[in-house]
Amino acid sequence: MIDASFVAKPDDCFHCGLPLNGATYSIVIDDKSEPMCCLGCQAVAQTIIDNGLDDFYRYRTEPSVRPDSVVPDVLEQFLVFDNDAVQKTFVRQSDDESEASLIVEGVVCAACVWLLEHHLQKLPGVISFRVNLTTHRAVVVWDKQQLVLSQILLKVQQVGYQAHPFDTGRLQKLHDDERKRSLRRIAIAGIGMMQVMMTSLALYVGADSMSESAQQMLRWAGFIITTPVVIFASSIFFKAAWRDLRRKHLGMDVPVSIAILAAFVASIWATFSGTGEVYFDSVTMFTFFLLLGRYLEMSARHQAGKVADELVRLLPATATKVESDGSSKLISVSELELGDVVSIKPGEVVPADGVVLEGRSSVNESMLTGESVPVLKYEGTSLSGGTVNVESPLMMSVEALGEETMLSSIVRLLNRAQMDKPKFATLADSVASWFVFAVLIVSVVVFSVWYVLVPEQAFWVTISVLVVTCPCALSLATPVALTTATSRLTKMGLLTTQGQALETLSKVTHVVFDKTGTLTTGKLMLVDEYSYDANDSQFINAQQRLMLAAGLESASEHPIGKAIYSASADRYTCTHLINVPGKGVEGVYGQESYRIGTLDFISEWIAYDKEFESGPLAINQESLRTIVYLASQDELLAIYYLEDQIRDDAQQTIQALGKEGYQTVLLSGDKPEVAEKVGRKLGIGTVIAGQLPDQKLAYLKKLQAQGNVVTMVGDGVNDAPVLAGADVSIAMGEGSQLAQVSADMVLMSNRLELLPEALRVSGSTKRIILQNLAWALSYNALALPMAVLGYLAPWAAAIGMSFSSVFVVLNALRLRSK
Repeated sequence: MIDASFVAKPDDCFHCGLPLNGATYSIVIDDKSEPMCCLGCQAVAQTIIDNGLDDFYRYRTEPSVRPDSVVPDVLEQFLVFDNDAVQKTFVRQSDDESEASLIVEGVVCAACVWLLEHHLQKLPGVISFRVNLTTHRAVVVWDKQQLVLSQILLKVQQVGYQAHPFDTGRLQKLHDDERKRSLRRIAIAGIGMMQVMMTSLALYVGADSMSESAQQMLRWAGFIITTPVVIFASSIFFKAAWRDLRRKHLGMDVPVSIAILAAFVASIWATFSGTGEVYFDSVTMFTFFLLLGRYLEMSARHQAGKVADELVRLLPATATKVESDGSSKLISVSELELGDVVSIKPGEVVPADGVVLEGRSSVNESMLTGESVPVLKYEGTSLSGGTVNVESPLMMSVEALGEETMLSSIVRLLNRAQMDKPKFATLADSVASWFVFAVLIVSVVVFSVWYVLVPEQAFWVTISVLVVTCPCALSLATPVALTTATSRLTKMGLLTTQGQALETLSKVTHVVFDKTGTLTTGKLMLVDEYSYDANDSQFINAQQRLMLAAGLESASEHPIGKAIYSASADRYTCTHLINVPGKGVEGVYGQESYRIGTLDFISEWIAYDKEFESGPLAINQESLRTIVYLASQDELLAIYYLEDQIRDDAQQTIQALGKEGYQTVLLSGDKPEVAEKVGRKLGIGTVIAGQLPDQKLAYLKKLQAQGNVVTMVGDGVNDAPVLAGADVSIAMGEGSQLAQVSADMVLMSNRLELLPEALRVSGSTKRIILQNLAWALSYNALALPMAVLGYLAPWAAAIGMSFSSVFVVLNALRLRSK
C-alpha cells in the first residue's frame, strides 16, 4: 500500500489532486488502479512508474503539478511521436519490434556514447540502443508491447541529452546551430585571450618596475575580461561535466572543467587578496584552443557523415498525384499512400518506390547504385525513390513509402554499419571513463609531489596534466575512420551493412564466387538460331518463326520464356496458351497448334530424329548454352540457343584480385563443364562445380579450418547459407531483395570491378585506424611525462590535446580519396 503524507481524495486525481469531473483515466500503482483526471497526468504518472520512481508517490507531501508546466510540455511533445501516423515517416515496424533512427544532441566523447548505451539498455523493453559518435545518430530497437517511443525519448533526456526522431531538415538545422554556437564561443574566447594577454604581458615584463597598485589594476582587468570567457565560452565543458557527475560517470570534460575552474578560482583569490600568481591568460588560451580543436573536429565529423545525410535528402518534398478523373494536384510526399498514381516529369525526382504504369524513359540511379549510366524504364519496371527521371514523362503506381523504401533501407543499413564497433573501438569506449579516473588520481599525486618540491610550480603543472591527457583522440580514432570508409564505399556503389565487415575484409585470403547471377548476369539471351526447311506455309522465314516463338512465350514467367519474348520486337498473338512446367508452352495460331520447349516436349508430337542432334546443332552446341525447340504438330521449325552472359567486368576483376595476391575460387551448383568453361575463360584458379548449398558451405568451412579468411560473393538468394558461413559476405544488389539482404556488404551497382577497390579501402581503413590509435597512445605516453615534469604550460597542453584530436580526424578523412 502507498504510505504518503499526501493522499488524494477518492473523487480527485491521484497525481495532481484536482477533481476528476467524470474522467475515467487511470493507472496501476502498487497493484492498485488510481484515477487520473486527464491524459497528461496519466502520461506523467506512467513515466514515473516505468522509470522505477514509485517512491515519488510514497514520500510526496503535496499534490504534483498538473501537466501544464515545463516538464509536461516536454512529455506532450514526446507523446506526439507515439502516433502511428507520425511514426510512418521514421519508424520501421515488424511483428513485435520497432526500430527508429534518432538524432542525439550533446554527445561529445566516447564516454557520452557509453553512458547513453549503458543506461538505455537497462530500460525494460529496449532491445538495443546504439550511438554513432561521429554522426551523433542513434538507432533504437524496442518491444512495442512493453513501452512506447516517448518513454525512450524521456529516458534520454533524464540522462542529460536531447533526442529527436531523425529528420534531414532538423539535422541540418542542428548542424548549423552547432556551428554558430561554436563560432560564437571561439570568438568570445579569442577576443578575451588577446585582451588578457596584453595585461599578462605587462605583468610579466614590468613587474619589477611597476607599483603594487598598477599590478593590482592589471589583475582586475584580467579578471573582468576572463569572466565572460569562463561563463559563456567554457560553459559547454561545465554542463557536460556536471551531467556526467550527476550520473556518477567520468567523461572527458570533467578534467578539462576542473582545470579551467581551478585556474580561474585561484586567479580570483590572487586578485582579491593581492598575493600570488594569476592564470587568467592560461584560462583564456586553453579555452580558446580547446574550442578551436573541437570546432575543427566537429566540421570533419559532419563531413564524414555527409553521404548518409545526402542520401536522405534525395527524396523530394512534393509529388504530383494523378486523381481517378485524370486531374493532377501537387501534394506533400508525406501525404502519399500505397496505390496512388503519380506523374514524374523529366528532371524530377521519383518521390517513392513503385512500378511504371505508362511511359518510357531513362532514369539516373547513380545516387543509389554508383552506376553513372542511366537505366531504361518502361511499363512494368520498378522505380526507386530518390532517382531522377531523365528524358520523358512517367506514370508510376506507389508501392512502398517511408521506412519501407529502398532508399530508407540503404540509409538504415549504412547507419547500422557505421555504428558497429570493432573490438578495439569497444575497448576504447569502455576504458575512457577509467582513463579519466586515472588522470584525476595522477593529477592529485603530481600536485602533492610538486607542492613538496617546488610549491610555486605545483598548481600550473597539475593544470597541464589535467588538460593534456584528455583521451579525445583515442575515442575518435576508430569511429571517424569507419564512417569515412563506409561513406566512400557507398558512393562507389558498395553498401556496407555490418561495421565489422571492413575490419575482416582487410584480412581476406580467398575470394569465392558463385556463378549464376554473380560472374554471369543471370539473364539468358538469344545468341544463335537455326530454321529448318519445313512445309508450314504460315511461317516461311526465320523472323516469322521467331515472332511465333515470342508469341507463344508471351505469358511465360520463366527466364527462358522471357529471353525468347524479348528477342523479338514484334510478336504474333497466340491463343489457348498452356504452360507445362519443366517442358515448355503450347498454343494456337491460325487454327494450328505449336509447341516451344525441350526436346522431350516436342518429341511427343513428332518422331525423334537424329537430325535434331546433327548438322547445325553439332556445330552450335556449347556447354554454356540452353537449347529451345519450336515445332508444329508435324515438323520441327527452329532451334534457338540461349546463353547466360558473363559480366563485362568479371575477367578484369579476377585479374586484379590475382595481382593483389588473393586466391580466387568458383563455387557453383552448375554442371562441371559449364563451370569449368567459365573458370577457364576468366582465369579463376580453382573451380568446384555441381555443389549443393550444404556442400558449398562445407567447402567454405574447410578453407576456414586451414586458417584462411574467406569472402563469398553471391546473388544473395539461393546462396544465403553460404553467405552466412563466410567471414565476409557480399551480395549482388538486386533492388527488390535489398530490405531482406543479410549479407555484410551489398554490391548495389552489380559492378564486380569494385571488389578489388573495396579490399584496398578495407586495408587502408585498418592501417589508418592503427595509425590513429598508435598516435593517440604515443601522444599521451609522451605528453603526460612532459606535463608531469613541468615542461608544458597549460596553454601548450591545450594546443597539444586539440591537435591530437584534429590529427586523427584529418588522417581518417584521407580515406575519402585514398
